[in-house]
Amino acid sequence: MIVRILSALVMIMFLVTFSSAFALNELERATMNDPRLENAFGQPVDDNVNVNQQIQISADITNNQEKSQNFVYLVQIKNENDFVVSLGWISGQLTPNQKLNPSLSWTPNDSGEFVAEIFVWEGLVNHSALANYSEINIFVS
Repeated sequence: MIVRILSALVMIMFLVTFSSAFALNELERATMNDPRLENAFGQPVDDNVNVNQQIQISADITNNQEKSQNFVYLVQIKNENDFVVSLGWISGQLTPNQKLNPSLSWTPNDSGEFVAEIFVWEGLVNHSALANYSEINIFVS
């Protein structure tokens, strides 16, 4: 009788541990925080930049899992006509619970209003989102 109770407790503990490790839904596997514009030295830049001024589009991403996760940090810049004027990405692997702050550079050639859309995906072929995307408005003069 005691052996059965202990066996049942062990099975329950295994199921709880096993199910909680895989309980994250698609958009909870990673988080993206603090999307921002920076200069080449990592110093903050406001959303008003000059033509031919190089900026970095950065964010903090964190792997919320107890396992490693492949990722692609993708940034596309759209002009006021919703036309993509720049597209770039960085790929890599996040270790369990790792926080990383990737950035991609962009140098505007024209003045106007732009939007930087930032995505964190599992990959370019499997573009399953790991976190919600973010946007930054950029005004170029």
